[in-house]
Amino acid sequence: MLALISLLAAACLLILQVFTTFPRGPVSVVLLLVGCFAAWQMVLHRDVSRLIAAGLAGLLVVGAVWLMLADGVQVSGLLGAALILLAVVLGRHVYSVHVQLPAAQPPSRAVLVWNPKSGGGKAQRNNLAEEARRRGIEAIELEPDDDLVALVNAAVARGADGLMAAGGDGTQAMVAAIAAAHDLPFACIPAGTRNHFALDLGVDRNDVIGALDAFVTGGEKRVDLAEVGGRVFVNNASLGLYAEAVQSKGYRDAKVRTILDTVPKLLGPEGAGDSRELSWTGPDGALNRSAAIILVSNNAYRLGAVPGAGTRPRMNQGVLGVAVIGAAGEKGRLRIASDWSTPEFIVEAPDSVPVGVDGEALTLPTPLVFRTRPGVLRVRIARQHPGASPSAALPQGLRDAVRRLIRIAAGADPLTLS
Repeated sequence: MLALISLLAAACLLILQVFTTFPRGPVSVVLLLVGCFAAWQMVLHRDVSRLIAAGLAGLLVVGAVWLMLADGVQVSGLLGAALILLAVVLGRHVYSVHVQLPAAQPPSRAVLVWNPKSGGGKAQRNNLAEEARRRGIEAIELEPDDDLVALVNAAVARGADGLMAAGGDGTQAMVAAIAAAHDLPFACIPAGTRNHFALDLGVDRNDVIGALDAFVTGGEKRVDLAEVGGRVFVNNASLGLYAEAVQSKGYRDAKVRTILDTVPKLLGPEGAGDSRELSWTGPDGALNRSAAIILVSNNAYRLGAVPGAGTRPRMNQGVLGVAVIGAAGEKGRLRIASDWSTPEFIVEAPDSVPVGVDGEALTLPTPLVFRTRPGVLRVRIARQHPGASPSAALPQGLRDAVRRLIRIAAGADPLTLS
């Protein structure tokens, strides 16, 4: 409510600024508003354009304040600018996420499977195994030649009643699949490199040790898994450009460079690529062929220039997110051609095709049948962690932000407005 009042008060004061200090007033207000827009762009972008937007926002706001002070202190303008800043700070607090999940009984024979090489040795640096044992959790270190699935199944056979995975998202998927098959609670320990699954579950990726408390005082929620060709994935499976890059020699050591080297092969005038042999049915029921990338995700990602882009606001919608990304122009640039949600998605091809499943390189026979498995995974999350994706309560634009503020002020739960 206070954020909304601050925003409305700022609007009134800036209108007063326009009419009482003409022509400097209107110019200063325009500079301030454009500066706010530049600041919004800074939030949306992550590359060098973010720095450019930040610099532009700073210059515009300084220019607006200078104009307000040029003829003496203009209280209305300065107070309006301060109220806008207050509204932004309060709005950030309003849209922050911390969900109190229902309490759950801690497992009595929990098992942690951890990969010492994941995340550049993050688990070892944090003494993860020792911290797990202090909490009564059995820690099993993965050796280079170990069969992960066999190890976890053996632990279940010995009586394990809770499973934790500390490693990359491929490791998370395999352990989660076994936990779901036996209806055991599962906890994701963010000891990988990027930890996308942990982020969308609401696990604090910077608190590796604290994530162990999921099996001590943590709450529980049910989330979905997805599968293709009998292989479970927690994040996404991709065909085309990214799948080709994953298959390439040197991908693990130079991911970005490998992907860029693959673009001309698939999109250039000589490249046909496996993606051009793929066929699928779109949301309109029409048969489609060829694409630079087809991305099928466990629940839908937020796409485009919006806050929280690249994350999934919900992990329990019982759908797959499908994004078809095609070539645009002559230089191999990519664009999202279409995206939609569906419980099942089928891709046809004349032969087996490379598929990147949670970043792992596979070659699978066709047809590729993607399916969602709604609510099959019981996830435990530490009490001190957010408990939901960072985009769960974020607006999708300035207009949506104001709309949400009004509804939140009226008593709506921010997490129900997506």
